[in-house]
Amino acid sequence: MMRANFSGQIGKALVAIAAVTALAGCEQKNTYVAPPPPKVDVATPVQRTITRYLEATGNTAPIKSVDLVARVQGFLQSIDYQDGTFVKQGATLFTIEPDTYKLKLEQAQAAEAGAQASLKQAEADFRRQTDLVQRQAVSQATLDTSTATRDNAQANLQQAQANTKLAQVNYGYTKVTAPFDGIVSTHLVSIGELVGVSSPTQLATIVAMDPIYVNFNVNEQDVLRIRAEAQRRGMTAADLKSLPVEVGLQTETGYPHEGHLDYAAPTVNQATGTLPVRGIIPNEKRVLLPGYFVRVRVPVDQQKDALLVPDTALGSDQGGRYVLVVNADNNVEQRKVQIGPVDNGLRVIESGLTGDDRVVIAGLLRVIPGQKVDPQAQKIETPQASAK
Repeated sequence: MMRANFSGQIGKALVAIAAVTALAGCEQKNTYVAPPPPKVDVATPVQRTITRYLEATGNTAPIKSVDLVARVQGFLQSIDYQDGTFVKQGATLFTIEPDTYKLKLEQAQAAEAGAQASLKQAEADFRRQTDLVQRQAVSQATLDTSTATRDNAQANLQQAQANTKLAQVNYGYTKVTAPFDGIVSTHLVSIGELVGVSSPTQLATIVAMDPIYVNFNVNEQDVLRIRAEAQRRGMTAADLKSLPVEVGLQTETGYPHEGHLDYAAPTVNQATGTLPVRGIIPNEKRVLLPGYFVRVRVPVDQQKDALLVPDTALGSDQGGRYVLVVNADNNVEQRKVQIGPVDNGLRVIESGLTGDDRVVIAGLLRVIPGQKVDPQAQKIETPQASAK
């Protein structure tokens, strides 16, 4: 009986020893091992020459726009164009009762012919009386009368010639023609309507579409910057007018319409602090219509070896914009940067970076400043430039 109890106690001891041994083994397997540093994509900034632009929003305006009016009184005889069509300079658009003015022209021409005949007769009589006075066959008074008659005939001829020209001008006004190439609006009067009664009657409007103006405003700070750059480059006011102007509609990609500066106001508007500027753009296909709001940019200077990074590499906080940089010890640092414009899809960094910095371009949410990382060298690819 005592031997059985002793055997049971030995068994319990062996079980306890086995349990302690098992626990000791478990403690060795659960020892904490630090995870490897997270992998992040890094790349050095792109370095290239960039063009700096002055960007603005403008609106298009016709280079010529004229109201066509009736300058003589009469009934409208015909409308010689289709509303909204393109016409060439000199094309007849309206005809206003020409017969009456043609008769007045013929009447004036006849009066002019009569005045020419009277002058011819008066000159012949003057020459005859001059010869007789030299031979003392007639008195000086007779010659004076002949002279006055000749001078009066000359004045009558001049009056008749002026009347003929006036009648000819009025007859020309019976046909309203296009003063330049352009598109004519809808007609504002109807055939048979009496026009030009008390004042010139507007018949329609003609608008020149090619080329076309683009008006926009430049703020005072940009004006000072452009003037400083022009002075540095030795550019004159005439040279500034040769600067290209690029224009894009709100629905277009980029700036497909190109022209040049045409005008800059001599003074800055004190109310708005801006300088009115105008560009002129070829518009052969008439894609640009007067009154459009357009995006405008003007290249003002170039910068060599500018630093550029993707917009996705930029973060922001209350202190401004920043990028994450991996230093020589593979630790993450936060760099405050000053950003510039977007150039071909990449953001220009004005200050805060060097060309050798390794910028985190992917995985920003997986890293924090001060953390050690495993940098994976990549190359920054230029994305498609934004249209807006």
